[in-house]
Amino acid sequence: MAERRSVKDADTATDADAATDRPELPAAKAGQLGLRQIAELTGKDPEGVSGIEPSEDGWLVTVEVVEDRRIPSSTDLLATYRIELDLDGELLAYRRVRRYSRGRGDEGGG
Repeated sequence: MAERRSVKDADTATDADAATDRPELPAAKAGQLGLRQIAELTGKDPEGVSGIEPSEDGWLVTVEVVEDRRIPSSTDLLATYRIELDLDGELLAYRRVRRYSRGRGDEGGG
C-alpha cells in the first residue's frame, strides 16, 4: 500500500529524500549509452559491452572496440575502453585500458 504523507511532511522533505525519488538509470540503458558514446568519441566500431557496474556517481561501462580491422579477422586489433557515466547517462570520463589481438585470449587467467 502506498505511503501517505501530510502536506507538512512533504514540505520538510530533505534533499536526500528528493534524490531517492529520482528514477535511476537502468544498467541496460547505461550500457547502450556507453556503447554509443565510445563509438562517437573514437570513430571505431564497438564489438559490445563486456561489463557494467555501479559506481558512486553512476555507472562504469566496459566496451570492446575494433581498433584495426585486418585480414584474417582473427588478427584484428581490439581495445577495451572504460566509460564512466553519471546517473543521467552523461559522460564523465573514458579511457582505453587494454589493446590486444582478437586471436589472443585473456592472459593471467582472470
